[in-house]
Amino acid sequence: MNSFNTDEDTKKILQKYTHHRVKIHTFNQSRYPRINKESLLPVSTSLSMTGQSAEGWYPPGHGDIYASFYNSGLMDQLIAQGKEYIFVSNIDNLGATVDLHILHHLVSQPNGKRCEFIMEVTDKTRADVKGGTLIQYEGKLRLLEIAQVPKAHVDEFKSVSKFKIFNTNNLWISLPAIKRLQEQKAMDLEIIVNPKTLDGGQNVVQLETAVGAAIKCFDNALGINVPRSRFLPVKTTSDLLLVMSNLYSLDAGSLTMSPRREFPTTPHVKLGSSFTNVQEYVNRFESIPDMLELDHLTVSGDVTLGKKRFTEGHRHHHR
Repeated sequence: MNSFNTDEDTKKILQKYTHHRVKIHTFNQSRYPRINKESLLPVSTSLSMTGQSAEGWYPPGHGDIYASFYNSGLMDQLIAQGKEYIFVSNIDNLGATVDLHILHHLVSQPNGKRCEFIMEVTDKTRADVKGGTLIQYEGKLRLLEIAQVPKAHVDEFKSVSKFKIFNTNNLWISLPAIKRLQEQKAMDLEIIVNPKTLDGGQNVVQLETAVGAAIKCFDNALGINVPRSRFLPVKTTSDLLLVMSNLYSLDAGSLTMSPRREFPTTPHVKLGSSFTNVQEYVNRFESIPDMLELDHLTVSGDVTLGKKRFTEGHRHHHR
């Protein structure tokens, strides 16, 4: 699922796979008008996506997958092919591959008790204190996001001892169940209000939903605690450095951490503002350093890393 911001770029990348034995379908999510915070009226007066009005529109969060997938016709196509479940993950989570153990658990349940929704959760570390968590409420599992927590309770929400797990956004969802809920208009997702300031200084409001919030709508929903290796998001060049290094190897589409690393935790990498842009990042690393024994790496300032600078014996900790 793409937004209007990423659709063209994705199509260009997918051309590489036209001769492979894999079917890749894309569909677009909805486009909602941004709301002026003062007047509560839409910012854009034009339906056109070209020119100035593009910033008057926004994609309304990944909770839009249910309606957009249903409306695209792709869902009915998959159901007609006899497919029962979809596995959904964030595109930047490189640890999210199809785990046949989970699929086996889904299909081995008796028909009347079939689980319609599984959320993969994993143990929280200090880096994940803002991640959504699962709570039991009125006999149903619910996703609780930090945006829904009153300010006075935010520290409690972030507590690793009180809320030990967080949502990876790896989800297994029954296709017939999505169809049923969409047709009954029973997909009742909490609205997240996201305030933004546009380039011109205008204050706007975006109304968004989260895909995991639908857990309360499905029958026999479960949370499954999975290994941390199934959550490997690459959102920044600091994350990218990790997966490009000798810490990981790519094996049949799965990234696996090197068995030569003593601790399965990932090093803490913080690259400075000179590395934010991917092109800049690429130019600044002549070769990717050996990271097998790295604990943390902080680079600040206008730095370029040449070849073979990271030698044996000095590898533990470079600042």
